[in-house]
Amino acid sequence: MLLRTGIGLLAGLILSLAFEPVAAAYLMPVALAGFALTTRGLPARQAWLPGLAFGVGFYFVTAYWMRGSIGTDAWIGMCTAEALFYGALGAASGVLQRLRFWPAWLAAAWVTMEVLRSGWPFSGMPFGRLAFGVVDTPVAQALPYVGSTGLSFLLALVGFLLAWLVVQRGRRDRLVAAGVLVAVSAAISLPALVPFSLDEERPAIVAVVQGDVPGPGNDILYDHEQLTDNHVQATIDLAADVRAGDLPQPDFVLWPENSTAVDPFRPGVVNSGLSAAAAAIGVPVVVGGLVDAGPDHVLNQGIVWDPETGAGDRYTKWHPVVYGEYIPFRGFMKSIGLEHHSQLARIPRDMVSGTRTSPLQVGGIEIADAICFDVAYDDGIYAQVEEGAEMLAVQTSNASFIFTDQIDQQYAITRLRAIETGRWLAVASTNGLSGVIRPDGSVAAEAEPRTTTVLVEEVALMSGVTPAVWLGAWPARLFTALTLLGLVLGTITYRRKQDSPRREAAPGGMETRPGERQPA
Repeated sequence: MLLRTGIGLLAGLILSLAFEPVAAAYLMPVALAGFALTTRGLPARQAWLPGLAFGVGFYFVTAYWMRGSIGTDAWIGMCTAEALFYGALGAASGVLQRLRFWPAWLAAAWVTMEVLRSGWPFSGMPFGRLAFGVVDTPVAQALPYVGSTGLSFLLALVGFLLAWLVVQRGRRDRLVAAGVLVAVSAAISLPALVPFSLDEERPAIVAVVQGDVPGPGNDILYDHEQLTDNHVQATIDLAADVRAGDLPQPDFVLWPENSTAVDPFRPGVVNSGLSAAAAAIGVPVVVGGLVDAGPDHVLNQGIVWDPETGAGDRYTKWHPVVYGEYIPFRGFMKSIGLEHHSQLARIPRDMVSGTRTSPLQVGGIEIADAICFDVAYDDGIYAQVEEGAEMLAVQTSNASFIFTDQIDQQYAITRLRAIETGRWLAVASTNGLSGVIRPDGSVAAEAEPRTTTVLVEEVALMSGVTPAVWLGAWPARLFTALTLLGLVLGTITYRRKQDSPRREAAPGGMETRPGERQPA
């Protein structure tokens, strides 16, 4: 068991290398095969241990960037909770591998685990889904057809088919396993030859502003007024370039999350700066602002700031980050004397989740907005695209993570969302990474981190939805149902083998139970 646990830990470490900053996606099947082999042949009461070791090796490395943002204690708690999901999957693996063609059952269970941990506990943590590690590979083009959930299933299936091939003993069985492995791998890559595309309705020009963060660069509150002024001045300079004929007039301007770190509706320099920027450029500016929602709560919003009418349409972040933007059980923590805990002091108000499903109306363009970690969740983006969004916009701060690998991991997820929805995407960050992404995931324009940069690009507004968006949450439901069915069938199979008496073959095809004499 010690050897299995050690190999499980190593396999988890190998899977972490499939994601940024290494981004060695070809290691994914090897790591997944390692997970399957270390849990194979064990009862559930033992198989959870190498599964847990795999989760520890994978998630503590993949999400190491979270440590500096939410604190070491909360980071350990979060990664431990995520690792437990892989422990539970290890226990399930011991049951599911009793079934015929178990790689498919286990792949369904893997996806079910990803879905569960992406939404629970609290707001969940979707970073590290298999589909998020393949942006620069041919298999990424399968996303419009099967979505992130479906692609995770196919990637898991390839890894588990590799393990299936390893455990085959007969020559014929090895050939069958190898053939299935090659066929599935080819099927995943096939969409790269026939990429999905939607109808282009009309062109539009978008301006993305990355204003940069004053001071050390990782604290939006270091000088929040200067932070907002950086974006104001960059927009005013853009307006001057437009008037001079150096740049085309944009249809709208996109600012990042936290481009105003105080309520922009309060009278003052921030409010007047927003009005001045919108008036100068003469088109709506989509501002990222923190809006007061009473003494104990705050909203993280994308606000359409019109040059004539001021603040208009608004989108509220769907998925605030636990211990980063809200504190669970705040009252209980205070009641046991933790009122001076560092996170309670850093986050005095809890962020409230949004529920909007319709796209933002920005100067006659319908935009699906996502704020920071929202981009890693399927629900909000799918909902807005289904209701007619013509392009995607991602507003993110990332300042807390600017010196970590988080900005690269999130940027990869952002590019994958463009592929999955078949739409152009503009992402604005306070100081990196900002860019304009084509529907195939390639980068049309990109700003260097920690710079003040304005990107002006022509995009195409799209209509229709990809099969992935049309399917929505149904693949996740299907795989969850298959997992439950597989666990039931695996348990029944095991009990039948335990309960049925052993029989020994007798001459002439007769059988006897152990201890019985054969007839003379």
